[in-house]
Amino acid sequence: MKLFETTATAGHEQVLFCNDQASGLKAIIAIHDSRLGAAMGATRLWPYESEVAALTDALRLSRGMTYKAACANIPMGGGKAVIIAKPEQKTCELLQAYGRFIERLNGRFITGQDINLTPQDVRQINRETKYVVGTQEKSGGPAPVTAIGVLLGMKAAAKYRFGSDNLKGLKVAVQGLGNVGQHLCDWLHQNEVKLFVSDINQAKVSKVARLYGATAVEPEQVYGLDVDIFAPCAMGAILNTQTISQMKASIIAGSANNQLLDEQVHGEMLTDQNILYCPDYVINAGGLINVYHELIGYQEKKAISHVHSIYDTLLELFKKAETTGMTTHKASMQLAEERITQAEQAQMLVSA
Repeated sequence: MKLFETTATAGHEQVLFCNDQASGLKAIIAIHDSRLGAAMGATRLWPYESEVAALTDALRLSRGMTYKAACANIPMGGGKAVIIAKPEQKTCELLQAYGRFIERLNGRFITGQDINLTPQDVRQINRETKYVVGTQEKSGGPAPVTAIGVLLGMKAAAKYRFGSDNLKGLKVAVQGLGNVGQHLCDWLHQNEVKLFVSDINQAKVSKVARLYGATAVEPEQVYGLDVDIFAPCAMGAILNTQTISQMKASIIAGSANNQLLDEQVHGEMLTDQNILYCPDYVINAGGLINVYHELIGYQEKKAISHVHSIYDTLLELFKKAETTGMTTHKASMQLAEERITQAEQAQMLVSA
């Protein structure tokens, strides 16, 4: 991998490799864009198979955060960090060492909680740096609010595809029953959908099936279900040639990041199969919106009202994609760039 060429192609400003021998910390911080403000993005801890895989994930996720912030009308840039470790290798010393690296950036990067990090872990990081959000878990943390955003995205997609945003009676398959997936299942149950669920953790599947009367599905069978909406809420890159060719769903709307293995190839494949795709960084922005409001002084009504804008943003980009003939993913990138340009111009007028 040619590092400078790779980062330049995606438009990254800075990539930092963090190593602390005493604690065993190995982390990568990717800052994609800071035109509108400090780069904001959560930190995930994952046992990547290689350092290249960790870097690739950080680069893709950080770019997605730039577009997520812009589409959500948040005046922040995009960044992301990954810690290369198994969950059992996580220690207070490792987290605090990571916090010291964040502090040295002096506010250029603001982080929070992602996969395999808990609110308690965030508080350990916070002992060494003030540039962290999510320590107080406003509104129960980011997961419940992310799930609300995904539900709103489903409603927008149903409105556009079926003519009504009433989900009652629709068949919905949820892949991945982590914090967001389980909260989403709760909301979908309240909206009286016919629910199908899948996860590699059978205990989670049994729990959700019992609570909400959902039909349990084996992981390898979830893609080909005859459902109206498929909601990927697990890891990324699950929309690929093999899985898309099996799909019968009319809509894809879920919380997972980086759902498209190849953004161009598989975005076009979904369009060719007449599947309406809700770009991940638009529909899953609820958590980012929530922690941003923590940063500026949390007011629950304002935060939830902001999350509701996801509905209108998705309708806007669906129409944009249809009128221009581009994929919804490409339309969302273009919409984000337009909003960044508009915000930059407004900043210039203020400072002139």
